[in-house]
Amino acid sequence: MASIEMRNIVKKYGDGFPAVNDVSLDIADGEFMILVGPSGCGKSTLLRMIVGLEDITSGDMVIGGTRVNDKAPRDRNLSMVFQNYALYPHLSVYENIAFPLRLQNTPDDEVRRRVTEAADVLELHEHLERKPANLSGGQRQRVAMGRAIVRSADAFLFDEPLSNLDAKLRGQMRTEIARLQRRLGITTVYVTHDQTEAMTLGDRVCVLRKGLIQQVASPRELYEQPVNLFVAGFIGSPPMNFLPATVSGGGLDTPFGRIELDERRAKAVEGKDLLLVGIRPEYFEDASLVDEAKRPLGSVFTARVDVTEWLGDSQYAYIPYDAPEEVNLKLKELSRELDSDQLRTQAIVSIDATSRIREGRDAQFWLDSRKVHVFDPETGENLTRDADAGAELTRMATEDRVEQVEQARHSAN
Repeated sequence: MASIEMRNIVKKYGDGFPAVNDVSLDIADGEFMILVGPSGCGKSTLLRMIVGLEDITSGDMVIGGTRVNDKAPRDRNLSMVFQNYALYPHLSVYENIAFPLRLQNTPDDEVRRRVTEAADVLELHEHLERKPANLSGGQRQRVAMGRAIVRSADAFLFDEPLSNLDAKLRGQMRTEIARLQRRLGITTVYVTHDQTEAMTLGDRVCVLRKGLIQQVASPRELYEQPVNLFVAGFIGSPPMNFLPATVSGGGLDTPFGRIELDERRAKAVEGKDLLLVGIRPEYFEDASLVDEAKRPLGSVFTARVDVTEWLGDSQYAYIPYDAPEEVNLKLKELSRELDSDQLRTQAIVSIDATSRIREGRDAQFWLDSRKVHVFDPETGENLTRDADAGAELTRMATEDRVEQVEQARHSAN
């Protein structure tokens, strides 16, 4: 097991384009780190530089305290699981898992022990004599993971390993990967563009944008205390709503009415002109279902519902609104960058499944104004982020991870 340190890592191609631009990131021994972002953000390039498949233009890659910039991939003792499985079709499952041990001239008895242990962990015993062509996608991915496990590597590297699987199988494999990492307590770096994987798997998540780190934090901190518009728009499904707002007294005037701010938030936006208010869909409720004791803690407004979607356990209401042209342009630009078509001049409101709100009618909504974020549309900065609260969320997640790693290694011994 080993820590991974990246110090001012830069990757430039022949045309001078920086695919990775001055990235510094410390991954602790036993930590599960997620690299996430839209296509072209540099996450796979960064992973390939860790394993040695891409040269580093400048900066230092340190694994287990040793600088490895000039080491070949085979000398870094890392195990990588690829998107396309990379199995040998002519070899059995047993021999595919055993392949890295054969290359190291490992004795047959030791090969058999390690393959058997990996098969136990991944529930592959009954498939050991089969060929990859006779396996399902999930089984093939488990074989690829088994090949990584037997190497006794210092770290696991996953490059979008679930993107070829259907939705149901992805959910099952997410659980297996999380359970495996917790059981082994091994340092893991996992690349994905799927925010669901990022939020459910990682101890911490590194959000990348055009080769630059935007925020590194626990999943909960990313969700509750995003550092800027990009992170706020990328994390969350449905995404955060962004409404134009102007400062008035100790609050904000929005297309849905006035939002009162607490003293800390009001001070942060003092003197600003046009702003963007960030509101998660679940911060809204059907006003008729809100407890009377809770109503004073938020704002009530009336709006016409354009479309509703009933999902059984919940439902969404879509509420269009008017916005200045500069806000429209900002949301379109952000949507293109996030590969999303949902950041438009409409609010997505999550309401209880029992709500009788119907499309094409006016309805009253309650908004929990204690949770709203306010962004500068020019810089994208979250003006109301509570850095101390965010740091506490990540600290708690780190303590949990350290305890889990220690338990895993104690059990292994």
